[in-house]
Amino acid sequence: MVRFPNALAGLALLAAAFAAPSAGAECHGLNLLDLMPAEERAAVTALADAQPFARGNFWQAERGEDRIIILGTYHLEDPRHGATVARFAPEIAGATALLVEAGPEEEKALQQHMGRDPSVMVITDGPALNQILPPETWDRLAEAARARGVPPFMAAKFRPWYVTVLLAVPPCAMEAMVDPNGLDAQLIDSALAAGVPVRALEPYDTVFSIFGAMSEADQIAMIEQTLAMEDSITDFSETLADAYFDGDGRLMWELMRHMSYDAPGYTREQVDAEMAVLEEVLMNSRNRAWIPVIEAAAAEGPVVVAFGALHLSGEEGVLNLLQGNGWTVTPLTGPQ
Repeated sequence: MVRFPNALAGLALLAAAFAAPSAGAECHGLNLLDLMPAEERAAVTALADAQPFARGNFWQAERGEDRIIILGTYHLEDPRHGATVARFAPEIAGATALLVEAGPEEEKALQQHMGRDPSVMVITDGPALNQILPPETWDRLAEAARARGVPPFMAAKFRPWYVTVLLAVPPCAMEAMVDPNGLDAQLIDSALAAGVPVRALEPYDTVFSIFGAMSEADQIAMIEQTLAMEDSITDFSETLADAYFDGDGRLMWELMRHMSYDAPGYTREQVDAEMAVLEEVLMNSRNRAWIPVIEAAAAEGPVVVAFGALHLSGEEGVLNLLQGNGWTVTPLTGPQ
């Protein structure tokens, strides 16, 4: 069984698709990086910068006559997305397709799947969470659920992995989850308005496969560890948003590694090993699967590809994998 240090619970959500939300106008968190001593921040930054393509959200890849525009995204709404959409709308209009993690058809299929089989999201057989969790953990979860407008009796029936997703959203940002009009959604709207086909990089049920690979014990542990972050979740979201718009998504990965080193009962070696497992399950395996899809689409004409920004960097990030396949990868200027 893979155990997750407390900071890695937030990291799992971060890595899953750069999904933790911006705190939004009604949330006022602190930037955790700004609170770090200068030497510690420099060390974390150095670790991030040691990875291939560590900085930047917008890229171009060329191989022969083929051309790909690659956009690292932030999945929930932020007013700054408008400038990004305006910057890349001409590229989308001139593309043969926009490739995203999940397009409108995949979203529809996902909803239909959950309607047919609610057990993917909720516990339909066996004990509920209020019976599984230790009483003190359940009490903390019930309080956290109430703060997010979710009655505890409903939270008790959620699958453990979905509870972790819920807890990753600050209470003050829950309203934004009703219609998460993030950069991906806005790019899709731009493509549809221009008559450009929208295609998916992966099957609609990938999220279930990702969390389904984790044992129930691991998922329960993630609830415990995410609850330990409850007092700082707004600060984490604020830091994540700032890092994204600064083009420093990889820095968040290394910040979470640094935070995890202080988890009780863990050595640095254990943290590094478990982070490697998470990176493989949540990012690298998906990146490798996306490459042939991207290259096949690019062979049909210029394409725009948009996905969570954390998938860009690293030895097995999308950019490094493309470069290894003979693509010339160069940064693009973002919105001014």
